[in-house]
Amino acid sequence: MDHSHMDHGSMDHGNMGHGDMGHGDMPMPMCSMNMLFTWNTENLCIVFRQWHVRGPASLVFSLLAIIAVCAGYEALREGIRRYENAVAAKQETVPNEENTESSALLGVGRSSQADAIGQKAHIIRSVLYGVQNFYAFMIMLLFMTYNGFVMISVAVGAGLGFYLFGSRTKATKETACH
Repeated sequence: MDHSHMDHGSMDHGNMGHGDMGHGDMPMPMCSMNMLFTWNTENLCIVFRQWHVRGPASLVFSLLAIIAVCAGYEALREGIRRYENAVAAKQETVPNEENTESSALLGVGRSSQADAIGQKAHIIRSVLYGVQNFYAFMIMLLFMTYNGFVMISVAVGAGLGFYLFGSRTKATKETACH
């Protein structure tokens, strides 16, 4: 049926649900998800849809932020090492109890004060361990963008962080993630 002769110009189309059809509006670019290594930064989203690289300036700021995040991870690791050393030093300064029947059950020569320090420290270390693992897996997600620029920024940040914060630790690690 031919409707070319009908004039629909005066009809109200406001409530017909055409709001998301993109009439005249620029469509929002979609995030590209690469599962292969790439240097392409067009429609690059880093970890979150809201962290969308839209041009050279946002790419540079994003890469600098990634370097800072990865250096921050090394700062966190150093902070945890310092906390553990401080707890160990504090436990060593607590005087030992004499060997009695009750102290023999708890451990020869151990102080109940040292045990209390150790229990509190273990709770704090457990929380710090969880934070460290969360941080490490977020960095892994950065790397898994498979974008060469992001990957290099992760490595630069880790190296810079180690240079700034890892002067008293070995460069080798037991695990790759944390």
